[in-house]
Amino acid sequence: MSRSVTGGELVVRMLESLGVRTIFGVPGGQTLAVTDAILASPTIGFVTARHENAAAVMADAYGRLTGTPGVCLATTGPGATNLLTGIGGALRDSSPVLVLTCNNAGENIHRDDAQNADHVELFRPLTKYSRLVAHPGALGQAVEEAYLNAMSGNPGPAHLDLARDTIEGPVADGDAVVPAGEHPMCRWVVQRPRADVRALAEVAARLAQAERPVLWLGNGCNRSGAGEAALALAESLRIPVITTFNGIGTVPTTHPLVFGALSRMGTRLSSRVMADADLVLAVGNSLNAVSTGRWRMDLPHVIQIDVDPAMLGRYYGRRTTGVVADARATLEELRALLADRAEALSARRTSWTAELQRAEELWWRESEGSEAAEGGDGPSPAEVVRRLRDAAPDETLLVPDAGNPGVWSYLWQIRRPGSYIKPVGFGNMGFAVPAAVAAVVAEPRRPVLVLVGDGSLGMSLAELETLVRVGGPVAVVVLDDTGYGNIRQEQIVHYDNRTIGVDFGPSDYARVARGMGLPAERTGSLDELCKRVADTLEGSSPALFDVPIDRGVNAWTYPAFRPYEPEEG
Repeated sequence: MSRSVTGGELVVRMLESLGVRTIFGVPGGQTLAVTDAILASPTIGFVTARHENAAAVMADAYGRLTGTPGVCLATTGPGATNLLTGIGGALRDSSPVLVLTCNNAGENIHRDDAQNADHVELFRPLTKYSRLVAHPGALGQAVEEAYLNAMSGNPGPAHLDLARDTIEGPVADGDAVVPAGEHPMCRWVVQRPRADVRALAEVAARLAQAERPVLWLGNGCNRSGAGEAALALAESLRIPVITTFNGIGTVPTTHPLVFGALSRMGTRLSSRVMADADLVLAVGNSLNAVSTGRWRMDLPHVIQIDVDPAMLGRYYGRRTTGVVADARATLEELRALLADRAEALSARRTSWTAELQRAEELWWRESEGSEAAEGGDGPSPAEVVRRLRDAAPDETLLVPDAGNPGVWSYLWQIRRPGSYIKPVGFGNMGFAVPAAVAAVVAEPRRPVLVLVGDGSLGMSLAELETLVRVGGPVAVVVLDDTGYGNIRQEQIVHYDNRTIGVDFGPSDYARVARGMGLPAERTGSLDELCKRVADTLEGSSPALFDVPIDRGVNAWTYPAFRPYEPEEG
C-alpha cells in the first residue's frame, strides 16, 4: 500500500507545477515537513540565507528579475517577523513573491505555544493576500490562490501561513492531486487588460494636440516589458522619455530621446524635461511621493495608464485622464493609431527635442566637473560610479542599495533594458547583497555589480557567506564613508552641520569578507578598482572591494542633482 502524501509534500508539488525552481529561506522546527519535501524535489532547490530578511529580499529580487514568483520560507514567530521588511519592499516595488510561514499546530495557534504569533495579521498590511491554512484539504487551492494574487494585476507578495500539523500530516488522496506538467494557471495569469477603444482614441487625440508631450515610464513598464514599445512610440512621434526611480532600466539611457530619471532627488536634466511639458503620459507610474516630491510637483494634464484602476487619478485626479490597461499593449496601440500623422507630429517637436539633447550634453559635462571636495579623503562617489560604468560590460546588472548608492546611480548609463534593480518604495536597507544572490540564482553567468554603502552592508554582512556559496560573477563595491552617509548629509544641509547617530568606528570590510571566504581588498585607487572589478565581472566567482570615499561630496547639494530652475524673463 502506497504512503499518503504529506501536506508539506503537496505544497512543494504544487509549487513545482507552478514553475517554482528556487526557495530562499531559513529552516526551523516548524518548516521541516516542507524543507524535507524540497530535498526530495527533482526541480526545486533551496538557498539557505543567514537571516530571514535576506531571504525575503532574495525572493523580491528573483520576482523582479524573472517575472515569476520568488518564494521565501520561514518558521514561526521571530522567523516570520524577520521577513517583514523584505516583504514590505516587495509590496511597494510590485514584485511577485510567495511568502510561506510555518506556524505551530492548528489547535495551538493563538495559545501560549512557543514563538506564538498571529502571522496573518502581521503580514496583512504588507501583502496583497494573507491566509492561514489549517486543514490539509485546503492546501492545493490555497497555493493556487496565493499564486494568482502574486502574479495578477499589479504583482506583489502573497502569504500563506501553514499550520504545522497540516503540513506534517497526511492529505486525503482526493485532495492531493497535482496538475500533470505545467499548471494551467501559468499560461493565462500573465494576461493583461487592453484599453477601451474610446479611451484610447481620446488619448491619441490629446497626444496629437500636445506640443511638448513627455513619456514618464514607471515600474509598471518594467513589469509589462514595455520598454521597446515605449521607445517605438517615442521615436515615431519624437517624444522625450524619462522614468521614475523604479522605472530605471525600462529603457536605455543612451537612447537620444531618453533623459534619465525624475524623483524626489532627480536631476536638473529630467526636471527640465518635465518643466517644459504640456502633457504627461504617465505609463505604469503611480505618481507616488518618491516620484513627485510628495505631490508638490506641478504637472500639466496627465494621461495615466495602469493595470490597477485604483491608481488612476489617485493623486492628480482633477487633471488626469485614466486608462485601465497594460502598458506595453497600450503603447503599441497608440503608435498604430497615430501612424498616419507621425511624420507631421514628429516634425513639430524636432527643435524642442534637439534643445533637450543639447541640455543633456551640458548636464553630463557639468556632472563630470563636480568632483571631490577640496582636500577630500578618497575618490568622489560620482567618479567611482562613472569609472565603474566604463569598466563593466553593457549587460551588467547594477544593484544599488538604499540611500546614497541609489542616488549616485543616476550617473550610471543604462545600456541594456532590465539591467537595474533597487529598493525604492520601501527604501529597505540591506537589499543589494541578498538581491545579488538572487540574481546569480536566476541567471548564473550574468555579471552583477553591487553598489552598497557601509551602513547597508552592516545590515546584510552575513549574506556575503551566502554569496560565496552560490558563486557567480558578482563584484560588491562598498562606498565606505564610515556612517549613514545620506542621513549625515541631510543633517548637514538642514540642521546647520549638526549631526548625531550617523558615524561609525573604522571597519575593514575587506578583512571581514575574506574571513567568510570571499576574495576582497581595500583600495582608494580607481584604476586598480576598475581593473579588479572588470576581472571579476568577466570571471565566475564573486569578490568585494572596500572603497573609502570622500565624505565631503554631498548628494543633497551635488550640482547635477539640483532641480531645474527656468531663467526669468
